[in-house]
Amino acid sequence: MAQATATTHRRSGGFWGRIRQSDLSEALWGYFLISPWLVGLLIFVAGPMLYSVYLSLTRYNLMSAPQWVGAFNYGYLAADPLVWQSLKVTAIYTFLGVPMRVVLALLVAMLLNQQVRAMPLFRTIFYLPSVVSGVAVAILWMWILSPEYGLLNSALAKVGITGPRWLMDQDTALFAMIVMSLWGVGANMVIFLAALQGVPQHLYEAADVEGASRLQKTWHVTIPSISPSTFFVLIMSIIGSFQVFTQGFVMTNGGPNNSTLFYVLYLYRNAFQLLRMGYASALAWVLFIIIMACTALVLRSSALWVYYEGELKK
Repeated sequence: MAQATATTHRRSGGFWGRIRQSDLSEALWGYFLISPWLVGLLIFVAGPMLYSVYLSLTRYNLMSAPQWVGAFNYGYLAADPLVWQSLKVTAIYTFLGVPMRVVLALLVAMLLNQQVRAMPLFRTIFYLPSVVSGVAVAILWMWILSPEYGLLNSALAKVGITGPRWLMDQDTALFAMIVMSLWGVGANMVIFLAALQGVPQHLYEAADVEGASRLQKTWHVTIPSISPSTFFVLIMSIIGSFQVFTQGFVMTNGGPNNSTLFYVLYLYRNAFQLLRMGYASALAWVLFIIIMACTALVLRSSALWVYYEGELKK
């Protein structure tokens, strides 16, 4: 009996040993296959990020060796009025522009989710602007918003309205750039469109049985069903808005009275125009902390309004 039990244990151990060895070999082979990406991540992403932490504690101008200054850059940053101006501009652009872009993308997606002829053509037309180069879009909108010969002011003049100076006026420059950002809602539109097509049809049928109106079905069925996609779009939009640079650099370069001085544009000035690499590194890490904090807030709030398939609202 004891001999049979020992034999069984040996056989079982040999079997599970082969299983573990197979899993280990598969894991090692998997790491080997992704090793080029891992090496690239360590050399070109993780390495520079860690080095930038050190640079943020130094005074460095690319011409001489970094000089250790400790937390001086962070203290100077807190007292720099242009830092607060750039944060103000970026926050307004984010907290006004992101809701507008998310809502517009959803509305366009709902419009393009209808069963009508030539719908693939319409979807392509709405999506195309989002794949155009950022510099090309900026130049196009500089022409549209030009106070002298721009298309927008020319159209307003035909109905007897004198258009503002848009990008040349500190009171309208940032608002004009927020409106311009609506040009690229096509990418988010595609995400919402895919989510809308994945809403279970039986939920709408149940709502019809209950006598729900179109608005009630949208609010109680459509919106909760696509909330995971809304959650993803919201987080990515917030991160992208805090990193906006091209529009501010190409169109206004900070604008009149720094009215469009975005945070990343100010970082760029310190790094590549003033060669204050240590200070620019400190600015970059402050931006990283701000983005992480905003992302964490959205993640914490997701329990209140994001619903996944099969989940029941309590």
